[in-house]
Order: sequence, then C-alpha cells, then structure tokens
Amino acid sequence: ALRITCIGGGPGGLYSALLLAKDHRAARITVHERGRPNDTFGWGVVFSDETLGVFEEADPESFASITEAFAYWTDIEIHKGGECVRSTGHGFCGLARRRLLAILQERCRAVGVELRFEDEVTSLEELEDSDLIIAADGINSFVRERHAEHFQPSVDWRHCRFAWLGTTRPLETFTFIFKENEHGLFQVHAYPFQRGEEPLSTWIVECTEQTWKRAGLDRASEEETVAYCEELFREELEGHPLLTNRSIWRAFPTVRCERWTHGNIVLVGDAAHSAHFSIGSGTKLAMEDAIALRDAFRAHEQVAEALEVYDQARKIDVLKLQRAAQVSLEWFENAERYMEQTPLQFSFNLLTRSKRITYDNLALRDPELVERARREWISAEGADPDRVRAPMFAPLQLAGARIPNRVAVSPMCQYSAVEGTVGDWHLMHLGARAVGGAGLVLAEMTNVSAEGRITPGCAGLYDDAHVVAWRRVTDFCHAHSQAVLGVQLGHAGRKASCSRPWEGDAPLEGAESWTAIAPSAEPFAPTWPIPRAMEREDMERVIGEYEQATRRALAAGFDLVELHMAHGYLLSSFLSPAANHRTDAYGGDRTGRMRFPLEVFEAVRAVWPAEKPLAVRVSATDWLGERGTTIEDTLELARALEARGCDLIDVSSAGNTPESKPNYGRMYQVPFAEHIRHAVGLRVMAVGAILGWDHVNTILAAGRADLCALARPHLVDPHLTLRAAIAYEQGGVSWPAPYRAARPAGLE
Repeated sequence: ALRITCIGGGPGGLYSALLLAKDHRAARITVHERGRPNDTFGWGVVFSDETLGVFEEADPESFASITEAFAYWTDIEIHKGGECVRSTGHGFCGLARRRLLAILQERCRAVGVELRFEDEVTSLEELEDSDLIIAADGINSFVRERHAEHFQPSVDWRHCRFAWLGTTRPLETFTFIFKENEHGLFQVHAYPFQRGEEPLSTWIVECTEQTWKRAGLDRASEEETVAYCEELFREELEGHPLLTNRSIWRAFPTVRCERWTHGNIVLVGDAAHSAHFSIGSGTKLAMEDAIALRDAFRAHEQVAEALEVYDQARKIDVLKLQRAAQVSLEWFENAERYMEQTPLQFSFNLLTRSKRITYDNLALRDPELVERARREWISAEGADPDRVRAPMFAPLQLAGARIPNRVAVSPMCQYSAVEGTVGDWHLMHLGARAVGGAGLVLAEMTNVSAEGRITPGCAGLYDDAHVVAWRRVTDFCHAHSQAVLGVQLGHAGRKASCSRPWEGDAPLEGAESWTAIAPSAEPFAPTWPIPRAMEREDMERVIGEYEQATRRALAAGFDLVELHMAHGYLLSSFLSPAANHRTDAYGGDRTGRMRFPLEVFEAVRAVWPAEKPLAVRVSATDWLGERGTTIEDTLELARALEARGCDLIDVSSAGNTPESKPNYGRMYQVPFAEHIRHAVGLRVMAVGAILGWDHVNTILAAGRADLCALARPHLVDPHLTLRAAIAYEQGGVSWPAPYRAARPAGLE
C-alpha cells in the first residue's frame, strides 16, 4: 500500500490527501500540520462558478458542504470618485477559510486520512519510509528551500503593501473601492463570505509603498492600522468595524518554480506558485493542484511517472493563470495612472485588466454596462455613438490625416523585392488588406539604403525606380479603399546581410554578403559577423539617406511615414545599452544613446509635410532590466519625440539581443503602450498578439491605446475589418464595388 505524507494542513494539503485516499483505499496517508485545526491567516476564500464545477466532480460530499455554507453573488461593484458602477453576470462564492478547513478535515477523517496537528516536520530524513511526499507547506516552504537547486524557485516581491482585514459589514457583491486622501490612493478588495445572523466579509486594503509610508502605516500596529482604515473608509463601512487576524502589512510575493517534483516529492499550492489575490485565490489554485495530482495517479500507478505527468500537465495551466494574475497585479500597482478616467471607463478598464474578460465576453455577461461604456467612449472620441457600433470603427484624426477606423495592418516584411523594387506580390499583399477595410495599412520596413536591408529581398526607397513601383501600390489602394497608407522607413544596422527566413534566416556568406554597420563593433549574436562601428561621416550619410527616402515616400504617394526605432535595427541599437557601448557623445547615458536617432527624426520631420503624420516604432523594453532598454528610457524618448513633432508612437519590444526573454501572451505588449499614453499623452498604437477585433475593442474602450496594429491575423484574414463590420452590424464601412454582394442589407 502507498505510504503518503503531506506536509501542511491547509486546503491544498487536505484536498490532496482526501482525493488520493478516495482512489487508494489501502494507502496510509498522514497530514502533518504545525498549527492547530482552526489556525488560519486571512478571512474568507473566493471561488468562481467554473471552479465550483470542478470541485463538484472531484468530491461531491465536500462540494455539498461548501455550497451549504457559502455566500453566492453575481455582481461586481466599483466605487470611484463618489460614484458606483455595478457589473453583473460574473458568478462567485465566498466561504470562511476556517469553515473550509473544517469541511476538508472532516472529509479526510471520513476516508481514513490521519491528521496530526501541532506536528511540524523539520527534516525530510524522518520521512524516508514515505512513497510520496506532498509539500503543501506554503509560501515559505522549507521543502522547496531544502531542494532549491533542483526546484529553482524565484520569489518576486511586489511593490504594493496590503493588509488582510475582515468586517461585519454585510456585502452583496465583489466590491472594489478606490479612495484618495492626503497620503495617496488606497484600494479595497472586498467580498462576502458569511451571511445570516453574523455576516462577515473580507476587506483587503492595498496601496503603494510610498503611500503606505506617507500614511505612517509602515510603523503601525494592527490596532493603529484598523483605526486609520476605519476612518478612511467610514462612509463605505457604514458604521461597521474592521476586524484583524494577523493583519500585518505585507508585500505580495509571486512564487515560481522551474520544477515542481523531485524524486518522490511534489510541491502543491503556494509552495510551488502564487497568484495575486486580485484575480483568484491561492486556495483555488492549491485545490486544483490536488485534482491534477489525483488525475496523474489515475493515469499512472508508479509514483515517478505520475509526478512527471503532474509536473508537465498542471504547470501549463498555472503559468497561464500566473500570467493573467501578473497583469492584474501590475494594474493595481499602477491604479493611480487611471484615476483621470471616468468611473465608467475606469470600471471597464478594471474588469478587462487581466485579458481573461474582453469586450465581447463582457457584453455577454453584462450587455448594459458595455453599451454604456461604448457610447461614452465613442462620444469622447468625437464620433456619433448612434452610428459607430463598436470602438474599432471610430475614426481618428492624426495630424491632417483622417484614419477611418482604429484597425492597422502592422508592417510585415515580405522579403520578396528585387534589388529593393517591390512588385506584384506587394500589390496583392497591401492591396488586399486595404480593400479588406483596415483604417491604416503600413508597408513593410522599407530600407533607406542597400546596405540597410535585412535580406536581399527587402524593399527599398533608395532609388527613383523604387518610387515608381511603390506608386503602383499606393495608387491602387487609394483608388479602391479609404485606407491611410503608411511606409516604415528603416535601416537594419547589425542585423543586415541575412538570408530570407525560408532560406535559413542566417547571416549571408561570400559574395552575396555585405558589411553591416552599428553603433559598436559587436555582433548581434556570437556566431554573427562583426559589424563596423559607425563614424560621424557614416551618421551624416545615413541621415541624408533617411531624408532622401522620406522625399521618395512622399513622391510614392504615402500618407504617413513611420521611423523604425525598434527590434534591434540601426536606430534601436543606438538606443539600447545592450547594443550601444560607445564612449563618445552618441553612447553612454540615455541622452547620448538617443542623440543619433533624434537627429534622424529631426531630419525626416523637416522634409515630411507637417500635415502628414509622422510615427515612430519603438522597442519599449529589452526585457533585460537595466542591461537593456527600459520603459523609463522609452518614456524619455517619447517625450523627446513629442517635442520634435512626432504624431504617434507604435509600441513594440525586444529585438536588440537574442538574450531577451519576452513574457509572451495575448496582448502582451499593450501595457507598454498604455504606460506611454498615460505618462506622455501622445497617441499610441498597440501591437503584439492582438488576435482579433474583440481584442481591439477591449484595448480601445479601456483607454489603453488609440490604434491597434495586427500582423498575423491579417495574414490569415485580409478582410478582418469587413468581417467585423458584419459581426457588429456596422454601416458606413467602405466596401469595394465588386465585393458589395457580400455586404448584408442595411450596412450601406
């Protein structure tokens, strides 16, 4: 029979023991808990409707007890600036943590699990006779630290401070409160977990570390914390007191582990991972770990095989949730940024913060709220909400150009030009997307010189013959669509002289290759050729090439120029300390690294008509900390560009070094665009895994960006915007005459 030892008697440990005991009746399962049966930190736990369904399947008996005791609600209230916005259709339940522990303890005893309280395990050697050791020993897991070399944990201590309080005020909903005083912004995450004659609610107070210190709460006792918060939230508490339960101020630790198993040891719950309380509970995660562990043992009888399956299968789900939780956590860390928004837009922003709820999803849950948010946003953008059916269809005035909607086709290199001259492929590629309804169509990175090409197949504007070829494309797009046509001017820098992606995507060799230039004589990757470090005469020549390419862009019929200062190409590499190691005036500190890119911008602005928009694509961060470009660097660059006449910042990230490790995911670069928009005030275009019109509307309505650029979705569906017009019943969209048979009646 299996001998199973569980270290930790919280919900994760108890549920693991319970589920394994049900499947392995002959197993000897012991839970060691250092505290007493009723000892617990915090007040209530919260589960979603989806989570409850999983619990019902796993153990109907404990599920029945949970549902008998829980408080259920479907609404979320957001209080800001004296107003309350209420959203419905969500579905949560709250339960006293002590009650949950009692339910699980009772169920464990019923299936033969031995529970040992006030029994702390301090050495794994005393458990040598165990076939399986479940480490459910929490955020400060001694098991994880004992084998840290193998588990490879990381703990990211976050910037806000929070105190986990309770209150006797009976709540009806999940309640968020945002309140400012002389010390700063305080936010409350509150929800009911016990109803009836003795109602109780969780009341978590959170603020930035600066606000916490200004208020003197860094020196406050529990009693002083309660006094301060009761006074601050006197109106919201409606005369009810706040209650404490080891309610000290804490910083939230995001725990991650590279591995969750080691030999016969498995980590569950906070020992393996944590996710911020704004998106779910550690209790939910730990209990779902227990279900995954049970499933792994159902699939494999051998401990080693079962643990391998658990590690691989469960980790993917947790990583997805941790990614969403990180975005949510950072939203609350930066909530001060959004206080200028109206209560309605602020609420939409909050509800969609983690990307798990989007515009269309929220419209299914709460159509009335989304309709109000739509009308408010469209009116604020100067459009008619009776005519514009979704945010993506609101026009945007950018300098002298009227962009008919907020969907952009991102620049996508086609590597199909001949000596820089574009041809039929480019006419088809860009023409199809313009005809497909996108408001802004950006041509691929088009190089200002032959040596500035990434590959021999890259497009150019360094010869008058290129103008003629491009004019064929722009004339077609202008004749058959309302799209604004832009071109991205760039120079590949040290990433030049490579083969096409489908021909190896590697540096060229021999007669086909050419010498790349860069701020420093350092290759992009160790096996790449060393570029030539630029001298001042090189810079003057390149500035002249940008000027001439800009004049040609005007002659070619483009409406907008975007300068490529991202992705590790020439101007980007000057900006990044990961690529620029110069010691002269064009390197060193932020000012020095910006100098040459700003000289290029000034030269282009001088020859590009003021009524035509001039945009810049930036890599907001290299994802390398201080070793690379940071968001603070990019904010300063954005301010400098605005002062010089930039109309739009197109916000991407990474590309300067293969060492960058972006945290990929849906809309993963949008927070950088949002940061620039709020901090600088410039119009911004978001890009990066924006997967369709639902994402576009979510980003716009929340005030995160002004335009959204989509690349891969437009490769799959050139007519994405026309299909969205059908989905939202949007009239007034330009349909080419040969395609109007597909336009539904009434959408003229």
